[in-house]
Amino acid sequence: MSKRGIYTVIGLITVAALSVFGAKNDFGLGRNMEMMINLMRTVSTEYVDSIDADKIMQYGAEGIMRNLDPYCEYLSEEEMKDFRRLTTGKYGGIGALIRQDSNYVRIAEPYKGSPADLVGLKIGDKIVAIDGHDAKGMSSDKVSSLLRGEPNTTVKVSVQQITDDKVVSHKIRRQRISIPSVGFADYVAPGVGYILHSDFTDDCYTEMRAAIEKLQSKGNLEKLILDYRTNGGGVLQSAVKVLSLFVPKGTQVVEMKGRGEGETKSFKTDIDPLLPNIPLVVLIGENSASAAEIVSGALQDLDRAVIMGSRSFGKGLVQSTVPLGFESYAKITTAKYYIPSGRCIQAVRYSEKGKAESVPDSLITEYRTAAGRKVYDGGGIVPDRKVDAQYVSTFAVTLYLMGIIDDFGDDYYRRHADMTIDPRTFTITDDDYADFMTLVESRDVPYKSESRRAVEKLRKSLESERYDDDTLAAAMKSIESSLKDDKMSNLQTYKQEIVQAINADIVLRYCYAEGRTANTLSYDNGIKAAIEMLGNPTEMARILKEQDTARK
Repeated sequence: MSKRGIYTVIGLITVAALSVFGAKNDFGLGRNMEMMINLMRTVSTEYVDSIDADKIMQYGAEGIMRNLDPYCEYLSEEEMKDFRRLTTGKYGGIGALIRQDSNYVRIAEPYKGSPADLVGLKIGDKIVAIDGHDAKGMSSDKVSSLLRGEPNTTVKVSVQQITDDKVVSHKIRRQRISIPSVGFADYVAPGVGYILHSDFTDDCYTEMRAAIEKLQSKGNLEKLILDYRTNGGGVLQSAVKVLSLFVPKGTQVVEMKGRGEGETKSFKTDIDPLLPNIPLVVLIGENSASAAEIVSGALQDLDRAVIMGSRSFGKGLVQSTVPLGFESYAKITTAKYYIPSGRCIQAVRYSEKGKAESVPDSLITEYRTAAGRKVYDGGGIVPDRKVDAQYVSTFAVTLYLMGIIDDFGDDYYRRHADMTIDPRTFTITDDDYADFMTLVESRDVPYKSESRRAVEKLRKSLESERYDDDTLAAAMKSIESSLKDDKMSNLQTYKQEIVQAINADIVLRYCYAEGRTANTLSYDNGIKAAIEMLGNPTEMARILKEQDTARK
């Protein structure tokens, strides 16, 4: 085994053992560390086949982390690059999402103003070569690794253009790509601003403040909707800064509590609020997690905002990255988050072997908001007003995952490349949808409705149990014949949501991600409900003064 492998293992074992067992001078800890090193040396020198030191490291690390919780992991030097990109929202590249399409990779979305956008790459362009190397057969992961690189380096990308099938080459200078945390900010009703906040990166406070100032410059910002339904969290300090926009300076908004005495750290806002009194609604859902739950939960505990949507994910565990040497790190759970009422938002407990268990009802504890409303721990953030998530049929999802909607969008853009559209009002025509139905009819769509699956399962059960009654057989045949779930019938049954998906795909090609979001505003039930709530100040005041939340 290489010295690098041995030293990295020693570092990981030390950190993991100290985190799990908490004894800095424990004899058992030292004994087990020595045994582990001896085991790895023995495997390296005595095993019948040669074993790569980095592989042994990976196996050992995964074994340790697997028995903790799913948020603990060993991060190799290469994996740390991805981790930093997730936490900072920045990377070196050309600024485009890509998608696999048969033997080639296509551009899925160039970010507005990115190097890819500036040279004219379009959604649907097929990447045929990178730096002179034929891209046929390359996976999307391989293409992604070739397109990324240090800022100010160049990469030559040859694409077959979606508009005319011509192959053109672009010499693109990579830049530091910053993925926006705020995906959209605009008015959705007179005086009602809306901000879509997607993640908590290092720079998100600056983006949020800029979004608010943009709204103020465009009109009279009287009320505000914050959308965290797709926000999976991020940097804790950024969440504290975002809260400082809405609550008084010096407000305690979150605590981190470790397992030992003296390992509690409080976080208070230290910036004067930009919008201290504006009526506020926060939208959350099952994908709202971590820092998004800190913001929404703190605003609920402080009776500062009405929380609407569905129960959040429930991630209240804090991870710290500890260096192990040679650019590798251990990401270890070291504490839990507690929001102003004193409750923890964690919804799942983990046993010593990493087994997940929901917090039982008997251990759910009642807490109080600043106004005395009842709130509870053990289950994420429960909204003040429930708004059901919009249903998307499995059939529509199947069409999307198969790439049929993308293929139709490619063809539509090819035929209407010079068209100008209004993203808020754009929709395809009935003739366009008829063309889409023709495309679907030509494809093999492996879809069965849940009803069809249930009937087929029942038929098999009847056959295996030898029910051969003629009346029963006739009833089964009647049920099967009455099911209208073939693909052409489904195109009519689910037309509205399929049209909405097609509209979003097409608008993205003309108006970037902001335009796509603008196109969805008119049929978003959560936004409609939030606007209605903000239009009823009496009900908002009642909720914030006296309404308790549900236990789960």
